[in-house]
Amino acid sequence: MNEPLEILKLYEELLKRPFIPFPKKGGIKECQNQGVYIIASPKNLVLHVGRTVKGMNGINQRLNNHLRNQSSFSKKYLLPNEINLRNGCFYKYLQVKNARKRALVEALTSGLICPKHIGTGK
Repeated sequence: MNEPLEILKLYEELLKRPFIPFPKKGGIKECQNQGVYIIASPKNLVLHVGRTVKGMNGINQRLNNHLRNQSSFSKKYLLPNEINLRNGCFYKYLQVKNARKRALVEALTSGLICPKHIGTGK
């Protein structure tokens, strides 16, 4: 399969995944692998599209960083807009082992479902 078709297939697979609610307490523990994820508001508005780069705990680590306000997304967007992920927000993810493919799936996903804050400097 050529690379563009493979990336499109991975994007479609990510979108088909069910949303999972952020826990009311504690952390996320289900996926220690690398991948791409989408965070959505209680009203199903896309808040963020991200990927793991190299963290030891993969997707868990990135989502927990956002959950604990230890990421630039949290500091620049969630906190100023008084958004608490534990208050009805959701996430979905797709494991993608290859770093290049993760970057391309994140870029395609961001471009196609474009969270409103992208390009605003927030």
